[in-house]
Parts: sequence; C-alpha cells; structure tokens
Amino acid sequence: QVQLVESGGGLVQAGDSLRLSCAASGRAFGTYTVAWFRQAPGKEREFVVALLRSGSSTYYADFVKGRFAAARDNAKSTVYLEMHSLEPEDTAIYYCAARETNTGSAVSFSGSYAYWGQGTQVTVSS
Repeated sequence: QVQLVESGGGLVQAGDSLRLSCAASGRAFGTYTVAWFRQAPGKEREFVVALLRSGSSTYYADFVKGRFAAARDNAKSTVYLEMHSLEPEDTAIYYCAARETNTGSAVSFSGSYAYWGQGTQVTVSS
C-alpha cells in the first residue's frame, strides 16, 4: 500500500508556471505506476499524465500540448508535475494517483488506480 500527499498548488495568473509535487510513503514507490489527474468544478475527473514505474514511458493527455512535464524521483519517492503557460481552463484540483499495474494499458482510466492523494488546488486567474 502507498500513501500520497500532493503539494505546490496555489493561485497564479494566466501565463505563469507552477510545480506540483506528490510525495509517497509506504511500500516501495518505484514499483508503482503514478499519474496526475485533475477535476474542475462541475466536471469529470480528467487524466493529465502517467509515468510507468521505471520512468521509461510517460503518457500525456492531448490537451497538455507540451505545456506540462512530469517526472519521478524514485529515490525520493516523489513525482512532479511542471506546468507552464497556465490558462484559466487549467483551474482544478490536481490529484496524484498510483497503481501496481506497470503497463500503458488504461493509464488514463481513473478507475484503474487504487491509491489517491487528497488533491491540491490550482487556480489560474485571467
């Protein structure tokens, strides 16, 4: 089992950058596939990015369009999400998630992740 805690959210202006972190504790972090999802008010939870446990493959949602970059540091049990050129449409609660399956199958499906953090709020003003 793994516990996840997100941090780094806040209020920024359009065009700004922000870096989110997700710190994990519990079982060996390196054995999990980790992902970021987000949920805007009144909308479904949306896939952002997933990283396989080895870091060899990273899957991004189409809307990222090169603005976001994710990385993991297994030695620090932490995954990061760098967000640039933020837009008001990026306003959401950002969640970190983890699962034991280490393939690219269904990485964008939130139901395939067993472990979730509490989320961190990102608000982008225009």
